[in-house]
Amino acid sequence: MAASTKQNFGVEEAVSEGKKQVLEPGAAPFGNFPHYSRFHPPEQRLRLLPPELLRRLFPQGPQTKPILGLDVGCNSGDLSVALYKHFLSLRDGETCSDASRELRLLCCDIDPTLVERAEKECPFPDALTFITLDFMNQRKRKALLSSFLSQFGCSVFDIGFCMSITMWIHLNHGDHGLWEFLAHLSSLCHYLLVEPQPWKCYRAAARRLRKLGLHDFDHFHSLAIRGDMASQIVKILTQDHGMELVCCFGNTSWDRSLLLFRAGQTTETHLIPESLVEEGKERNRLRFWR
Repeated sequence: MAASTKQNFGVEEAVSEGKKQVLEPGAAPFGNFPHYSRFHPPEQRLRLLPPELLRRLFPQGPQTKPILGLDVGCNSGDLSVALYKHFLSLRDGETCSDASRELRLLCCDIDPTLVERAEKECPFPDALTFITLDFMNQRKRKALLSSFLSQFGCSVFDIGFCMSITMWIHLNHGDHGLWEFLAHLSSLCHYLLVEPQPWKCYRAAARRLRKLGLHDFDHFHSLAIRGDMASQIVKILTQDHGMELVCCFGNTSWDRSLLLFRAGQTTETHLIPESLVEEGKERNRLRFWR
């Protein structure tokens, strides 16, 4: 998701009207892989996240508004749907008539073909809204997000999900683009769940493009922000954008951390019950803020 369409290998070329092209494996310079969940299944993330996470972060009374979530770079919606079911404790094939009153997700991706598929296959159309959006386009981002939030009388989201998106922003927009992307997210969300790609994924993405004879990423060789990307993301969000690292839920089987941040100052701290976290986590980081 989420890179500018100015590049020569833009999404428009890959899915141009009248001559849609099936991308070869790896030829997705914005991360818009057509079958992403096949090699990074949602279950690998869900096993690390407590199902009651949102209920603990946002205790609700009987007449409160739904929790509002923003999923940036939703691809074809598989993870969006899985997160929705996970946090509402819905089993496969199960629906809940009141579920949309508890949680509403706005899910965006740069690829219109993936968004169209997500809309068609979503089992919860009343609760999940899918839109085509280049998140780095400030004018469109502001208009579309504000339109959604205004339905609930809100100006920000309760929680944002940024799952394996930071690398694609970084490669297509450079260091400043990554900094701006995280600035926008931190200003839009009370909480933010981030899954940064490690540096080895950057090298692999550049190598795949070269093997396919496509243009290299414009910024890859000039990036100054590199190395331990999880630590770099933590540094930018906490030191530059005023967020606080609430906890690290651990790593997926493909070695990516799940990091939860909170905007602004905190007033209360609640330890996560031991049953919700695996042994060996950094217990001093495993806290909920309300």
